[in-house]
Amino acid sequence: MTRVYLLGVYDEAPKAAAAATAIRAARLGEVTAYAPAPNHQIDIALGPGVSSVRVFTLLGGMIGCVLGFALPIYTALDWPLITGGKPIVSIPPFVVIAFELTILLASLGAIAGFLVLSGLPLLRAGPPYDPRFSEDRWGVGIACAADQADAVRARLNEAGAEEVRRAKP
Repeated sequence: MTRVYLLGVYDEAPKAAAAATAIRAARLGEVTAYAPAPNHQIDIALGPGVSSVRVFTLLGGMIGCVLGFALPIYTALDWPLITGGKPIVSIPPFVVIAFELTILLASLGAIAGFLVLSGLPLLRAGPPYDPRFSEDRWGVGIACAADQADAVRARLNEAGAEEVRRAKP
């Protein structure tokens, strides 16, 4: 199935949000929005949901906690030093190390999740971009099947697009 990329240019954010909502409601393709400034209407129209970065953070924290206890326990068992009659493996002193490794690996997991999920580093060309989207225009890009291009173009025009053009993805 051949995929095409249509790009609609709008002079107002509500028009772009209406176009994104119409395309998503009709399930005509994948919607990408471009905006010169943050806009809640477009955020709502795209329905972004919850970020998956939190899974990377959770996994990093859990691995850090396990390693934070495993490393000092292994070290204490490998080199046993009895101090003041205390047991060789005593959990309370190891909590500090586990806490620090939990924070460290959770932070690194969040950074790794951000990089992986945002597609960085960019190894292939992204969707087309119009410099007007950094100035004063809003854009809605649709990646859709070639046989749905006319329906997508009609929805973009119905929402009040200044221009609708086919772009190379």
